Amino acid sequence: MTQELHAPDPVQGSQLRLTTLIRLRWMAIVGQSAAVMVVAYALRFPVPVSLCFALIACSAWLNLILAFRYPATQRLGPSAAFAILIFDAVQLAGLLYVTGGLTNPFSVLMTVPVVISATSLSLRLTVLLGVITIGAATLLAFLHYPLPWFPESELPMPFVYVAGMWGAVVSSIAFTGLYAWRVAEEARLLATALSATELVLQREQHLSALDGLAAAAAHELGTPLATITLVAKEMQRALGDDPRYSEDVTLLRSQSERCREILKRLTSLSSEGEAHMAQLPITSLIEEVTAPHRDFGIAIKLEPGQRIGSEPVARRNPGVLYGLGNIVENAVDFAREQVTVRWRWDAELVSIDIIDDGPGFPPEILDRIGEPYMTTRQASEQGGGLGLGLFIAKTLIERSGATIRFTNGARPGMGATVGIAWPRAAFVTGKTSGATPY
Repeated sequence: MTQELHAPDPVQGSQLRLTTLIRLRWMAIVGQSAAVMVVAYALRFPVPVSLCFALIACSAWLNLILAFRYPATQRLGPSAAFAILIFDAVQLAGLLYVTGGLTNPFSVLMTVPVVISATSLSLRLTVLLGVITIGAATLLAFLHYPLPWFPESELPMPFVYVAGMWGAVVSSIAFTGLYAWRVAEEARLLATALSATELVLQREQHLSALDGLAAAAAHELGTPLATITLVAKEMQRALGDDPRYSEDVTLLRSQSERCREILKRLTSLSSEGEAHMAQLPITSLIEEVTAPHRDFGIAIKLEPGQRIGSEPVARRNPGVLYGLGNIVENAVDFAREQVTVRWRWDAELVSIDIIDDGPGFPPEILDRIGEPYMTTRQASEQGGGLGLGLFIAKTLIERSGATIRFTNGARPGMGATVGIAWPRAAFVTGKTSGATPY
């Protein structure tokens, strides 16, 4: 039985849970009710209490309908979430309309539905909700009931104050909405990229486990095959030279012996190859990650550098092999004629440099290389990707305890260098604090 590995679904991960919106609305209902009661009964300001509680009741009824109609784990699609947030914006605008419009200090709460939309909905829907909210704020600047105040006096607000409140609400909607959307979008991209990284590791580990499965199969098949061989010998002894069965029995014995040899090779391959393959000297590591990329018209030159002490031998790690292979593949893609791989070691450090003679990294994104969905390709180039592969490679290599740096050549357009360095102890023992062993 094989285990199915699936890529993450970014759309499903960004959908709002209905329970979240219901809980937020109950908090708003409690806050709105408390504010109305304090203003009307504690401060004794003239407030249209019936209108206020009618609007609050609409929000409460919607909460009850949604809570009884749908399960707690229900996730809202973009359209449904957008409709609910529009209701919240309109309900709040109605409350502000009967309590002073933009002269009411609580008018800043009009930004809340936009911020919630920015964290979970698309930029298009968030902008649309922001435009609707700003339109409502504009109407409230001119059309509203008087601001509740002491019955024996009035509190006239100059238009410049109202205009200032309108500007504050609009700028808050624009800034907080954009800020929240950007932070949430980066979090979604990072979560998706990390899920893809875990998927790559699972696939590599799944392939590595096949050797153990082969050994287990050889062990399990050994007993019944030995029984078959024993029975075939007894049949041959009992039948002797009987021409009717001798050929068949001889064939049965020869095929059973062949099966035993195959199982023996599987078992020896697992037991002998495991120790051999589990340890990887750095020169073998370099050869393994560069070999698949030698037949693409780009020369790959291997240049050993300074070597002090014995050659470091590392534990095989599929993640590091994948990461280094991805970097070599990128270098081959961008190189004009040649990619150079240099490595060196001493008592403290083990390092690998991968250098190509291509155009180099664009200077404006050099400091951001390795972020999810940050590609170094131009959009017009054939086969341009999303930059996710380089992020995965960087993440896997850094998890092994290494540091990685991206630099350009001494002159613009004269190649790029990716340098990876491990502390020798981490490279050899494979034990790093909080990292995947290498």
